[in-house]
Amino acid sequence: MSGGPDLGALFGAAAAETFLGLPPCPDLSRLDAPAAIFGAGGATPYASVGSYCRNAPAALRAATGAFAGGFDRFDFESGGPLFPDLSRLPADTGDLPLSETDFAANRAAIRERTAAILARGAVPVMLGGDDSTPIPMLEALAARAGALWILQIDAHIDWRDEHMGERLGLSSTMRRASEMAHVAGIVQVGARGMGSARAGDVAAAKAWGARLVTAEALHGEGVAAALAPIPEGADIAICFDADALDPSIMPAVIGRAPGGLSYWQALGLMRGAAARGRIVAADFVEFMPERDVDGLGALTFARLVADALGLFARQG
Repeated sequence: MSGGPDLGALFGAAAAETFLGLPPCPDLSRLDAPAAIFGAGGATPYASVGSYCRNAPAALRAATGAFAGGFDRFDFESGGPLFPDLSRLPADTGDLPLSETDFAANRAAIRERTAAILARGAVPVMLGGDDSTPIPMLEALAARAGALWILQIDAHIDWRDEHMGERLGLSSTMRRASEMAHVAGIVQVGARGMGSARAGDVAAAKAWGARLVTAEALHGEGVAAALAPIPEGADIAICFDADALDPSIMPAVIGRAPGGLSYWQALGLMRGAAARGRIVAADFVEFMPERDVDGLGALTFARLVADALGLFARQG
C-alpha cells in the first residue's frame, strides 16, 4: 500500500475540491449562504520574499478532504452538526487571481470579493496569503453601517509605518487599519518573541488605543480578560495569523516561536468574540504549506477555519 490508509474512505468522505466539500459558488449574484470562503494567495508582498503563502488556500482545502461532505456528523466542538441548517451551508467562492507584479490589482480583487459577499448578506472568510491581504479586506468593511472592532490573533503586532519601503505590506496591517475611519478599536492577542516591531511601533499602538495582550498574558489571564475591551454587541472582524499558534501544532509558518497559543485558546477567542458581538468578516493568513510537518499545520488551521464557519452559521 502506498501513501498509507485512506482516512477519507474510512470516514465516508465525498470527493470534493472545495473547502470541506461545501457548495461551490462561482457566481456571487446567486450566493445564499451564512458565510462564504475565498482564497487570496497574496496582495502586497515584499520583494525579498514574494508571495510565499500563495499555495495556502489549496493546501487548506486539501486538509479537509477526509471530512468532505460529512455535515450530518456530530461535531464535539459544536455540540451537534458543525452547521445547524444543512439546507443553507456556507459556500466556497474559489480563489482570486494573483499577480506578482500588479499589487494594486491584487488589493482591488480582495476589496471587490469582500464587498460582493457582504452585499449578499454573508460573512466573508478569506484564506490567505500573507498578512498584507487583510488590509484591503478591512477597507471593504467600511461599506457596512457602524463602527468596527478588530480582533487580531497574531505573534506580531504589525504596526510598522513602512518596512523595506512598503507601507501596505504584512508588517503594517494594524497600522493601516488604525487609519481607517470605520475602525473603532483593535485588540491584539498573542504577541511574543522578536519580530519587525520596534519600540516606537509598540508605543504608537498603545498611544492609538490598541489593547495588546501578549501570549504570556493570555496563558496567565485567560481568554475572557483578553476580550474584555470589546464592547458588547460590537461588529468584529477576526484577523488570524497562523503564527499566533504554538509551533508544536503550527509548524507551517515563516517564523516559528515558542510559547504560542493552543488550539483551545484560539477557538476560545473566536467563541468569545462571537458571544460578545457579531463577527462580520474573518481572515486566516500566513500559512506556509512548504514549512509544514506531515500536514499537522494544515489540519490545525483548517479545523479552526471550520470552527469559525460553524460559529458564523449560528449567528442571528
